Amino acid sequence: KCGKFEERQVGDERFNVFEECPEALTSTMVLRGGSEQFIAESERSIHDALMVVKRCLKSRAVVAGGGAVEMEVSKVLREHALTIDGKGQLITTAFAKALEVVPAQLCENAGFDATDILAALRRKHAQDADGKWYGVDIAEGGICDTFKSGVWEPSDNKCNSIGAAAEAACVILSIDETVVNPKSQDPGAMQGNPGMQQKRPLSNMMGNAMDAANAAKGGSRSGNLGNGVSYMQGRGG
Repeated sequence: KCGKFEERQVGDERFNVFEECPEALTSTMVLRGGSEQFIAESERSIHDALMVVKRCLKSRAVVAGGGAVEMEVSKVLREHALTIDGKGQLITTAFAKALEVVPAQLCENAGFDATDILAALRRKHAQDADGKWYGVDIAEGGICDTFKSGVWEPSDNKCNSIGAAAEAACVILSIDETVVNPKSQDPGAMQGNPGMQQKRPLSNMMGNAMDAANAAKGGSRSGNLGNGVSYMQGRGG
């Protein structure tokens, strides 16, 4: 049942619109734009938003977005790094620094200065006990409690993203050697059977050297001379 039914013209298409349905289980979204690229990008954005809502309903747990979780984990890792001796301290500190890329990228995407906002987030998470949910405020250009602002992310998505990033880094670090097959410098080396190729004549330099050696031993010259060079026969023949 529906309270209102009408046919509407949207662009070049006509649609049947059902409104005021008391038990509606589905709905339709009509996307309009000036180009196919814009429509495709809008469809991807809406699909991502719907999948995030679906994941939230399945996981039954959410965390604050806007880089708040990454900044809090980074703070904990920096504090834990101070208790580690040796190279492990540098590795833990580098991991903590890598997590700050997420709020920094959010600032750049929103057109704000990432340096000032990251400094404010570090100070807020380090000094205030209630600062764990503070992230990037893309509306005002500062920091705010993103959990109270309604900027949420499914906890499962956050765990999966951090785990996938760590696994990718481990795979890259496990590569200890790269083998590259260099291309042959001889363009005709791969053509035909190398064993059946015809022998090439000696170069001018090699031929001249062999002629000089034969002449020193009283032998005859082979006649291999360089370009523009010829023998001169004397009067004695």
